[in-house]
Amino acid sequence: MSLFGIVLGLILLMLLAYRGYSIIWVAPVCAIVVAVLSGYAILDAYIGDYMRGMADYVFEWFPAFFLGAVYGKVMDMTGSARSLGNTLVKLIGSRFAVAAVVIPCLAMTYGGISLFVVVFVIYPMGYSIYRAADLPRTLLPGAIATGAFGITMTAIPGTPQIQNIIPTRYFDTTAAAAPLLSIVAVIVMFVPAYAYLEWRAHSARKKGLHFVPDPKHKEVDHEEKNLPSWHWITGLIPLVVVVLMLNLFPFLMKKYAGIEFTASQSMVIALVCGILTACLLNLNQIKILLPAINEGANGSMGAIMNTACAVGFGSVVKVVPGFAVLTNLALNMPGSILFSEAVAVNLLAGATGSASGGMSIALEALGPQFADMAAGNTQILEALHRIASISSGGLDTLPHNGAVLTLLAVSNCTHKESYIDICVTTCIIPLVASLALALVWGAFL
Repeated sequence: MSLFGIVLGLILLMLLAYRGYSIIWVAPVCAIVVAVLSGYAILDAYIGDYMRGMADYVFEWFPAFFLGAVYGKVMDMTGSARSLGNTLVKLIGSRFAVAAVVIPCLAMTYGGISLFVVVFVIYPMGYSIYRAADLPRTLLPGAIATGAFGITMTAIPGTPQIQNIIPTRYFDTTAAAAPLLSIVAVIVMFVPAYAYLEWRAHSARKKGLHFVPDPKHKEVDHEEKNLPSWHWITGLIPLVVVVLMLNLFPFLMKKYAGIEFTASQSMVIALVCGILTACLLNLNQIKILLPAINEGANGSMGAIMNTACAVGFGSVVKVVPGFAVLTNLALNMPGSILFSEAVAVNLLAGATGSASGGMSIALEALGPQFADMAAGNTQILEALHRIASISSGGLDTLPHNGAVLTLLAVSNCTHKESYIDICVTTCIIPLVASLALALVWGAFL
């Protein structure tokens, strides 16, 4: 009954989230379903395990969500991110419409900008590009998702996205863990995803499909807004600062000053430096800076609460008897512990509709066992880090995922029109890649 309760709770969570209901009330209700069918006291489950799991997640990761949201909003409202994107578009041209959308997304997410912010920044640019290229607008969400929800979120070494930072807590690794595995993963995931998008664009042209305007989208001429001028360099420098401060600064401090920072501390330092750099480069827009910081701070609460509520649900699942069965299945699957981890993280990321939430639940329950099984082997620990990160970006983008719903809402497309491209490039390909890489890499460790 307990195992049935877990499955039923997960299904309810996915269905209700898919229907658009808030995870803030859906998660505790589904957690109660799990508790009741497991013979566990409802009040103990909700006030105890659920709230404790949620609060612990907020305590651990609020600085990253808060600073990341502020950084993204400053880059957005000052026009720094858009100016960099526009420059990249001019260099690439509408002839290569897919690349002109994907590359700016990759640059911004690797520079630490939240993927939710990237969606809002890129869509107006992508709209203009696809119109110039005369490609169906319904293909645009797939291109944005490939750049924003993909390899720079999970696979490229040193990415400051939270999906790459969470595993450091469990495996004592850095953001640049397993560089060779990371590079292989980037190739295995990005090449087929990009080829698929180009094939879709070619097929649309061959079928005679054309761009159809979005009736809800109003293009804004920024010159008419009378904003202070900006330059693309103000969009590039903060991104470079964040990446260097996250990866190079801790290394130099440890080597020359004997000071060692955790990955979480390095992330805070990097994002603060990114915010300060963006503000200094945009002092001519000083009136915009405080409102941008304010909006970013407010926006961070919704993002972390949605994820924390999903983690709270997982905290209840962890304490009921049925979870022991699932844990034994995961730990005793054929193949290496990398494959077990890939399966566990993918399933929980899919169930919660959250890459960071699903990975946190999986690693909180299984991370210590995986670390013990690695027996201090640095290579295995780094591989566990990378496989966990890559796996979190697989089934997380099922239809009920918050980022997917946001992207479709912003682009005014339906699941029927555009979800297939998102699913292929950010769900199916990463899922297959994570499982295949876990099997192959595990055989050589």
